[in-house]
Amino acid sequence: MPALPTRDSLGLLTAAGHGGARQRGASLRVAACVTAMLLVAACDGGRAREGEQGSRDVAVTSAAARISTGGAGAPQQAATDSAGDWRAVDQAMGRAGKAQPGGVQKYGFPRSDLHVTVGGIAVKPALALGSWVAFKRIGSGDSSAMAMGDLVLRESEVMPVLTKLQQMGVQQTALHNHLQGESPRVMYLHIAAHGSPVQVARAVRAALALTATPPASAERPSDGAGTELVGFDTAAVARALGYSGKVNGGVYQVSVPRAGAVRADGLEVPPSMGVATALNFQPTAGGKAAITGDFVLADSEVNPVIRALRDHGITITAVHSHMLTEEPRLFFMHFWAHDDATKLAQALRAALDRVAVKRPGA
Repeated sequence: MPALPTRDSLGLLTAAGHGGARQRGASLRVAACVTAMLLVAACDGGRAREGEQGSRDVAVTSAAARISTGGAGAPQQAATDSAGDWRAVDQAMGRAGKAQPGGVQKYGFPRSDLHVTVGGIAVKPALALGSWVAFKRIGSGDSSAMAMGDLVLRESEVMPVLTKLQQMGVQQTALHNHLQGESPRVMYLHIAAHGSPVQVARAVRAALALTATPPASAERPSDGAGTELVGFDTAAVARALGYSGKVNGGVYQVSVPRAGAVRADGLEVPPSMGVATALNFQPTAGGKAAITGDFVLADSEVNPVIRALRDHGITITAVHSHMLTEEPRLFFMHFWAHDDATKLAQALRAALDRVAVKRPGA
């Protein structure tokens, strides 16, 4: 920074000796202006030097973002996209998301185009045919997030979707069944990503464009959220389970978080990002329901839960992982049954009693 002027160099002392108060005031104003000009010049020089380093820092950050999201020079999300504002991600995804507990933004893609049956029962999207992707911002800024999701796909859609996601930097963490005996056959592709949420949303949208997943404009009201009544006593089911749920797309859905925190890559994963036990009831007739979902289990809980479910006639349809780096290690156990809704809730409660879950109200 150049040296600042002294009072002598600005003629302040001479002005004080030969002029009156007016002259001194004018000289002081001149001195202030000159000093300010020199300060601006000094700061501009410093900013220029800092700008060189800042440009290098932005280049490194941009390169890291491109590596994380698989885009080469892809634009980042708009400045309006902040921790509480997901409009840029909504736009990239082509639909609005919904805020979830834990700072999570979740996007649903009901596969209402699929007409899947299990044992003669037509499966509603909210029971077992809903793709979803959830985001949670990481760090202090708004340019990075972790994302997890589960995409419901026909067998012919799996490879095109998987390939597109790989090309755009979104990882796959599992590929498997959730149901058994369904027609047509359905596969579930679990995904994960870290980076720009806008770029991840673009990747998911591009991948799903290769499927018959309906766009948001084509979704029916019954595909998504709703409070319509179902054909059994939901209050009795809630009492039997010990947990209450909500009606979504004609299905009574109950979510039961684990008691301890779940982490992936060192980051805490909120229950709404797919690490809570999901218990879904779809009404059929005469107070009965078809149930499916998944228990989220530690290794020591797997076989006790299997025994509890089988003791009550519930079929185990899959046991597997959904993630790659979670701590503690978790297994996801899927199930199916069709019987009196309250009776099934009692059976599920017997299994929940063998799992380290949060107690109601905790």
